[in-house]
Amino acid sequence: MKLDVRIPAGLMLTTIGVLLICYGLFGDHTIYTRSLGININLIWGIVLAAGGASLILLARAGARRNAAEPSREAIR
Repeated sequence: MKLDVRIPAGLMLTTIGVLLICYGLFGDHTIYTRSLGININLIWGIVLAAGGASLILLARAGARRNAAEPSREAIR
């Protein structure tokens, strides 16, 4: 069994990012008056979701690359 740590990490980051995006879009916008109107929850939600999605895509690309390579036992 080949475990790739990028999959659970990517899922966790994507989930937290989506939650922050939802809170930034649908939450109370009066809390952003102290931060000059910058919706930091939305910004960091997008960053986390993009980072998590990139980890998942990298894990899938690595799995495809490993499946395409012949195993060392088959060469012997």
